[in-house]
Amino acid sequence: MGDRTDRRTILVWDLPLRVFHWLLAGSFAAAFATGDADRWRDVHAQLGYTIIALVVFRIVWGVFGTRHARFGAFPLAPAAALTYVRSLLAGRPVHYVGHNPVGAVAIYLLLGLALATGLSGLAAFAELSGKWAEEVHEVLANAMLAVVVVHVAGVVVESLAHRENLALAMLTGCKRGEPGAAIGRTRPLVAVVLLAGVLGLWTGVLPTPGLDLEAGLSRNAAPARSDRHTDDD
Repeated sequence: MGDRTDRRTILVWDLPLRVFHWLLAGSFAAAFATGDADRWRDVHAQLGYTIIALVVFRIVWGVFGTRHARFGAFPLAPAAALTYVRSLLAGRPVHYVGHNPVGAVAIYLLLGLALATGLSGLAAFAELSGKWAEEVHEVLANAMLAVVVVHVAGVVVESLAHRENLALAMLTGCKRGEPGAAIGRTRPLVAVVLLAGVLGLWTGVLPTPGLDLEAGLSRNAAPARSDRHTDDD
C-alpha cells in the first residue's frame, strides 16, 4: 500500500468493469422504478434479463478480468471488513488500491442478490411458482436496495476519509496508488462486446424466452392513445 508520497494517479479499473458497474446500477434503478407498474411489466422483465446477463458477465470477468477486477483481488473476508471499519472509526483508514474488505462484502452481496432477484422475478413473470415467487422477488429486491444504500453511503464515507472521489474513479478508472499496482490495459474490445450483448437483448437479436418486448411497448402506448381519444370526445 505504501506511503502517501509513493502514490500517484494510476489506472485501476478496466473499461468492461466500469461499463458493467453503471449498466447494473441503471438497470436496477429502472427495474425498481417499474416494479409496481403493470403497464411496464414487460420492460421490467427485460430489465431482469439484463441484470442476470450482467451478473453472469461479472462472474466471468471476476475470473478472466484484469488485476483488480478478479475475485482473488478482493476475497470475502468479514473479519478483515470489521478491521477496516475500526480503522475508519479510529481515523486511520487503510488505503486499498482496489476494493477494500467492506466493499468486497458489498459486491458479493449485490451480485448474489441481483442474480436471485432476477431469477425469482422471471419465475414470477412466467407464473411458474405461484404467488410465493412474487413475494420472494419483492423481498430480495428490497434487500438489494438496502445493500445499495449502504454501499453508496460507504463510498461517500470512504471518499471523505481518503480524500479521493471513488464514484469518479469508477468513471475514469483512475485512483491513487503505487505505480506497480496499475493495470496495463483497459480492454475496450471486451467493453464493446458487453455493450453489444446488452443492446442485443433489447433489440431482440438475443433471445429472451417468454417475452416480446416490442409487443409490450405497443400495449403500453395503446392506453395513452385511448386516453387522449376519450379526452377529445
